[in-house]
Amino acid sequence: MIGGKKNIWNQTLDHTASELLAEKMELEYQYEELLRKYEEQQYQKEKIDQLHENTRRLKHDMKNHMLVLANYLNQENVYEAKQYLSKVLDKLNHIYTYIETGNAVLNSCINTKLEMAHQMGITFKAEIENLSFSKLGSIDLTALLMNLLDNALEASQREERKEIQIQIIKKRGYETILVKNFISNSVLQYNKDLKTTKTQNSKEHGYGLVQIRSIVEMYHGMIDIYEEEGWFCCFIAFPLSD
Repeated sequence: MIGGKKNIWNQTLDHTASELLAEKMELEYQYEELLRKYEEQQYQKEKIDQLHENTRRLKHDMKNHMLVLANYLNQENVYEAKQYLSKVLDKLNHIYTYIETGNAVLNSCINTKLEMAHQMGITFKAEIENLSFSKLGSIDLTALLMNLLDNALEASQREERKEIQIQIIKKRGYETILVKNFISNSVLQYNKDLKTTKTQNSKEHGYGLVQIRSIVEMYHGMIDIYEEEGWFCCFIAFPLSD
């Protein structure tokens, strides 16, 4: 009888220990998720602050350029004014354009990556409608867009033709996101499952696509990864909010 009670007691202890271990693992996972999201937010804040500073500098420079042009015109020196204006326009062609979408999250994500593309010498084209993506939390929408664009930027660095296109539009009852980057050779032909080929930090490098799929699934969306006419495409669609 005593032995039977001892066995029951041991089983109870084992069960309790298993529950505590599972709870500990869940808490550790939640902590890591919160820490990751906090780090992402801090990173985005730094990039947004940098974007605002660059915009402020651009406005300041333009004011000075206008003063110089006004001085030339006041002196009726039209030729010098035209020459100076031509140089200013040429310089502006090498400066990224701020994209206004009407959505604060989209603005910060897209313009942050637009600036990075400019610094990397990557052409960045965008077609953006004012969509709310109201069913998605702002953190998840940020993580989704950042991972999509990071993947495209990283892939474009290895190409001679460096070009990214992003389209965010409403289509047939869905809010859709399409990110495309030009590729000279097929990726899916030799890497259908898109497994990382990097030897360092492979866990981190593979995490981006895992997170993208997880967010799409969480909000009952659809994802399609395909290639078309020299472009690597990632298409995502979420049902329109009621």
